[in-house]
Amino acid sequence: MGKKGATMVPTPNILVVDDEAGIRFFLEETLTRDGYQVVTVESGEAAMERMASQEFALALIDLRLKGMGGMEVLSALRQQSPDTAIIVITAHASLETSVEALRLGAHDYLFKPCKTTELRESVRTALLSRQRELRRRELLAFLERSLTNNLEEIRATVVGQSVGLPAGDLEPAGSSSQFLQRDGWVVDLARHVIELDGHVLELSPTEFDLLAYLVREFPRVVSPQELMREVQEYECESWEASDTVRYHIYRIRQKVKSMTGCTDVIRTVRGVGYTISDRRP
Repeated sequence: MGKKGATMVPTPNILVVDDEAGIRFFLEETLTRDGYQVVTVESGEAAMERMASQEFALALIDLRLKGMGGMEVLSALRQQSPDTAIIVITAHASLETSVEALRLGAHDYLFKPCKTTELRESVRTALLSRQRELRRRELLAFLERSLTNNLEEIRATVVGQSVGLPAGDLEPAGSSSQFLQRDGWVVDLARHVIELDGHVLELSPTEFDLLAYLVREFPRVVSPQELMREVQEYECESWEASDTVRYHIYRIRQKVKSMTGCTDVIRTVRGVGYTISDRRP
């Protein structure tokens, strides 16, 4: 089987800011084993230097640092990189500092020495919250663009009718191949976002590419081998393509059902392949 290319999921990168070598080692070892890319620094000043040249999905910040304090780092990071999730870690906790950290936008507040399970869960939920917020912003931006495009299309139609031209002869302003729309489906190819009836689906890159291809080819039935070739860029035997695609279709159906309550959104044509179900009454 030959592979021509593949979509890779970016690994979240984490910044650890702590002046204790033992704590830095523990955090780096734990998070690296969980698959994250980890950068450690021992001071607030060093943290600011790294943040000036690199973006981080999450930062773990010790409050008691020599020189530039953890609260200063937190505040500067919130201004410089508002999308970075922040977890505060400290051995000297107080109600005042915890409230201040949360007020400045920290996701969580961990006490040294923190348990491995507690650390992992805090990191997981922080990254999940960050992902949801980024998707919410993408959806708002998408809705704003859609509204603008619709208004431009209406304007173009009105102008066309006023000069005696058929509306179909005018190309709506701002139209492009970025969006696919089919029977309740909206696919934003540039931002890798798919909606069904206004619900944004949480899909892996492979699931997005596969579903977008089916929406684009609707109502044509697409074979598993074609999906593997066009979506995954794999050339493989029919049986192998069927097994692989069947798994991804199952995952997509489960996610669509979970998010929207819709079932049977992808129709299986036995012995042929798959197509988006015709949802018109």
